[in-house]
Amino acid sequence: MNATNVRRAGSRWLVVAATCAALILGAAQSASAAGKPWKVDALDKALASRSQPDRDRDADRKPAQLMTFFGVEPGMTAVDIIAAGGYLTDVLAVAVGPKGKVYSQNPPVVLQMRNGANDKAMTERLANNRLPNVVRVDADLPAASQILPGSVDVAVTAMNFHDVYNRDPAAGLAFMKTIFDMLKPGGVFGVTDHNGNDGADNAKLHRIPKHIAVETAKVAGFVVEAESDVLAHSGDDHTGGVFDPALRGKTDQFTLRLRKPK
Repeated sequence: MNATNVRRAGSRWLVVAATCAALILGAAQSASAAGKPWKVDALDKALASRSQPDRDRDADRKPAQLMTFFGVEPGMTAVDIIAAGGYLTDVLAVAVGPKGKVYSQNPPVVLQMRNGANDKAMTERLANNRLPNVVRVDADLPAASQILPGSVDVAVTAMNFHDVYNRDPAAGLAFMKTIFDMLKPGGVFGVTDHNGNDGADNAKLHRIPKHIAVETAKVAGFVVEAESDVLAHSGDDHTGGVFDPALRGKTDQFTLRLRKPK
């Protein structure tokens, strides 16, 4: 094959690759542009456009099921609370679509954890404007200068409430109240966390009994609208630490949809 033919073949492969990428992105954008609630299968296909490391985590974290349970729809304004490296930020960016907006919030202490691993991961995730509908918020809550009170349709936090509450129950309640104020009337706060047992050292285990999250949410003003077992694991008896390699990704997690009354 001469040089001209090589160049032509290379060009054809570039066109094919670009076309495939455009089809994947176009599927997500067309679903978002339609302004219709997602179905699990459709959202699952749209989420295939993310990186392979994120997709490798999907079997344990079930993002399409979570987003549909929380009612995340195209065009919404969403917040990923304590986003860490941004796995759910990426999911939300697809789910709300190009007409929606995602605030990815991290307290400075979370960004500094593990020698700045979360900061590095978030920086790489958002590099080159890869997620143009995401606004990075590196600040403690309420971060009201960037996320206005009453401006958010849906907030989510994954495996974070136990740390806030276990350090100080009053801080756990304040956390819930801050999210309540952030949401629009009728807005949703989606919470997942590692289930714990009453009387256990849940701070050490990084767990929390579900009823504590439920009771705190109610005091903050939320209606506990629904629960899901999408992340439940009956083989976990709640006595092991969540970072145990035998349990990691397989803990029994509760999932709550909390609604701010209209």
